[in-house]
Amino acid sequence: MQTRHLGTLTVSALGLGCMGMSEFYGTGDEAESIATIHRALDLGCTFLDTADMYGPFTNERLVGTAIAGRRDEVVLATKFGNERREDGSWVGINGRPEYVRSACDASLQRLGVDHIDLYYQHRVDATVPIEETVGAMAELVAAGKVGHLGLSEASPATIRRAHAVHPIAALQTEYSLFTRDVEAEILPTIRELGIGFVAYSPLGRGFLTGKIRSTGDLAAGDSRTQRFPRFSPDHFDHNLALVSQVESLAAEKGCTPGQVALAWVLAQGDDIVPIPGTKRRTYLEENLAAADIELSPADLAWLDEHVSDPEGDRYADMGTVNR
Repeated sequence: MQTRHLGTLTVSALGLGCMGMSEFYGTGDEAESIATIHRALDLGCTFLDTADMYGPFTNERLVGTAIAGRRDEVVLATKFGNERREDGSWVGINGRPEYVRSACDASLQRLGVDHIDLYYQHRVDATVPIEETVGAMAELVAAGKVGHLGLSEASPATIRRAHAVHPIAALQTEYSLFTRDVEAEILPTIRELGIGFVAYSPLGRGFLTGKIRSTGDLAAGDSRTQRFPRFSPDHFDHNLALVSQVESLAAEKGCTPGQVALAWVLAQGDDIVPIPGTKRRTYLEENLAAADIELSPADLAWLDEHVSDPEGDRYADMGTVNR
């Protein structure tokens, strides 16, 4: 596995998003999830992404169990800011300095580690100046609890203000063939500042794999039809037609549509690191093989032309993104 840089942090060119192992995309299988993380490390995919809210809290515990004895192989990223209770209920977005400190200590304990390599603010708290939140995060760096700082779903203005307080290594935001709004202002801003980009949901929450042909293909308990309008009946057929375009190019390339989608993200710049999520070794291996797929300029232009207008917002509630 090749490596890429997020600011001064070196990571594997593809990471592993661990969220779906614990919540949102149907029932999890802890043993298979741990085996998937082990397989990722064996294959050189060492950049693992979790968050305290996933589960809630159970995903960090799962990741901590999986990396026990292999901590030195891992670039470990987690997040705070979407505050939830143990019963799963939501409290809200919290960027208060005292919460930053307590959330970090709790994550360290659940993960079973003494430091976090990349610590993100998961969502920007509009009620707390970003300077105060990042100032508290910087204290964690000074204390040796955190190596590098990140933001998620932040606006260009917020990124600039945060970076002026302490260097931001990475911005994590959704980016895929289905979600390209970051190209207008966000990518130019972070490139000016030397900040890397972590692309979450690079497979369009699984839509771009071609494996979801109807909402009936989603497992019981899968939240995609409720939380993500692109899976709603009003938009599903239109978006599935776009996936068929990706499938046609994949057939020409002798690979899967998901691999084409990941290869496209990788081709958008060496400062971009996609973190496709999966809870199964088979799909992990398929995803990581995308690093070997080369798309020509003509391929990229064809995708730009034919997969450019998905229907539906990426969240049912867009109020907490790009603040």
